[in-house]
Amino acid sequence: MSKGVAFLEIEAKLEKFAETAEAVAGTTKKLEKVAIVGDYLQSLNDADLTRAARYFAGHQFAQNDSRTTNVGGSILSAALSEATGFSGDDLYPRYVRLGDAGEVAEEVIKAVKHNTPTITLAETESLISRLSETRGTKNKIALLSAVLHRATPLEAKYLVKLLAGDLRIGLRESLVEDAIARSFVQPLEKVSYANMLLGDIGYTAVRARAADLQDVGMRLFHPIKFMLATPAADLTDIARTMPDEFLVEDKFDGIRAQAHVSDGRVAIYSRTMDEITHRFPELVQPLLTLPTDVIIDGEVVPAKDDAILPFSGLQKRLGRKKVGTQLLIAIPVVLVAYDLLYANGRVLIDEPLSARREVLERLIPASGPLRLSIAKSFNDASQLDNEFDAARARGNEGLMIKSPASFYKPGRRGREWMKLKRAIATLDVVVTAVEVGHGKRRHLLSDYTFAVKRSVDDDELLNIGKAYSGLTDAELAELTEYFKQHTIQEFGHGRVRLVQPTVVIEVTFDRVQPSNRHKSGFALRFPRILRLRPDKLPTDIDTLDTVRKLVDPT
Repeated sequence: MSKGVAFLEIEAKLEKFAETAEAVAGTTKKLEKVAIVGDYLQSLNDADLTRAARYFAGHQFAQNDSRTTNVGGSILSAALSEATGFSGDDLYPRYVRLGDAGEVAEEVIKAVKHNTPTITLAETESLISRLSETRGTKNKIALLSAVLHRATPLEAKYLVKLLAGDLRIGLRESLVEDAIARSFVQPLEKVSYANMLLGDIGYTAVRARAADLQDVGMRLFHPIKFMLATPAADLTDIARTMPDEFLVEDKFDGIRAQAHVSDGRVAIYSRTMDEITHRFPELVQPLLTLPTDVIIDGEVVPAKDDAILPFSGLQKRLGRKKVGTQLLIAIPVVLVAYDLLYANGRVLIDEPLSARREVLERLIPASGPLRLSIAKSFNDASQLDNEFDAARARGNEGLMIKSPASFYKPGRRGREWMKLKRAIATLDVVVTAVEVGHGKRRHLLSDYTFAVKRSVDDDELLNIGKAYSGLTDAELAELTEYFKQHTIQEFGHGRVRLVQPTVVIEVTFDRVQPSNRHKSGFALRFPRILRLRPDKLPTDIDTLDTVRKLVDPT
């Protein structure tokens, strides 16, 4: 920790953070990225260490802080125009060429400004907090443009990237944890564990520097990353992977949910780490009746008594800021609990699933708006055909197959959990551009261009198709307003818009074909939108490798 000690009291500049980020982006080697970040973190005082660790992890605030800036592409574009004098028409071709709002900001600032670096990380934190507190689009634009007006090109680039919610330098939070561990000579597993419990990688970094990672207590009311399942190719794949005895549950067609309950308070979080309690008010009271503090992993499913309702009904509730009485009656939901991460003051993720289920079964009733999932024990994968058919008959997607010995691994996708779904080719993709429709949809943004990621480790978006059908007029109307607020650039008087890549959709298609039409090198034949996936983040979408596996050889 001796490196950079002489500089610990100096207030860190955003320019130096940006230079470090540029160096990280300049290498594809993970260990080099980790070393670059680690060297920089060592040079910071505790306050700036907290800020920098959060920003490198892609967070504007700590994960346990529910504030948001509500700064979308339209605000960023307008603020940049106001700060530089470039019109929207001037900015558009640059965005098409560069594909990144931060790089656009760097280029236009460089063209008109000759500022020296003055913005500190403390001022950056203050700006983000003020944007969160400021009401009204015009006020946010004025606040942001004033800072951009005196920013250097590199400061502007990373300020815009940070506000857009993605640095796009190939740096995941797990690599920031690794950098913290190596810099301050702490075991990586302790750093990762503390970050999970605290919900703040910045505070975790400060505690790691102080070698104070013992006795870290769980802070409830910040979402913990969800453990994920690996798709099973077939029953043979399950037989080869699972132990002699394994647990089988229905795979519900709902949205993943994590419920935190403590001291008369309830919070429900989605897989995108957003709080969604207000969308399911009927679940609050059943959760409050639990006899202890808990963190439950489960699924919110539309259901009436024991009958599972179509997922499309649930979608009507997801976009609402307030769910009215009529919608509560028309589309009732239940929370099916199938795992337990915390209870009775104990963190349970390092205990086997069988032990976690035992505690869960004592806490959760078998029926009602809060109910326990049914987990059956099997020792022969060949018996799952009938169970799969039964699950589909109950209105569910398929089966979840889990090892009773599995620990809960937040944010990890392992083969201790597997999923068996319906045999239909689908892709999870993110919308990158939208266009006004035709006929009765001529007033709606109804035509969506969508993309996959280049790879698991490379978040570059590659367009692969365009879909015109699958969503209702009500969904399109809601999304039209959303896309208008999250437009990066528009042309044709708003008929076509490049939008922030935040909306994930699930698409199906007839087949995948090689094509020069899209940057991905492939195109989907007759793509249709199956449904919106508000429960997924853009980082969760499928990759180019998945697309290659689906290519029609003919």
